[in-house]
Amino acid sequence: MIPTSAPEAAAAWYARIFPAADRETLEMDAVPILRFPDLQIEFVLADGKSPSGTAGSIVYWSVDDFADELARILNLGATLYRGPLRIENGQHMCQLQDPWGNCLGLRGPHTAPVAP
Repeated sequence: MIPTSAPEAAAAWYARIFPAADRETLEMDAVPILRFPDLQIEFVLADGKSPSGTAGSIVYWSVDDFADELARILNLGATLYRGPLRIENGQHMCQLQDPWGNCLGLRGPHTAPVAP
């Protein structure tokens, strides 16, 4: 679940990040979702108990080419929050902020130089 001040806009933005996901709406509460084969992301209105921001758990998405995906997501409007960091086995990882201040993790091998 991703709390945001604009659930529909956030769902549309994340659909650009994850174009393979199916975009749907939960009928009962009109909650926009992105559905993957084994996962669904719900976009809900942020409130006092579920605010948007950098606190809390961060999900890391594994990608085939870290540098390419980092550049693509930054071009879609994310901002770099933490990293990139070199980690084990030639991998890199970072945290990005979406336009509503929530964090999205990214990790994977890089095939091109990544700025420190």
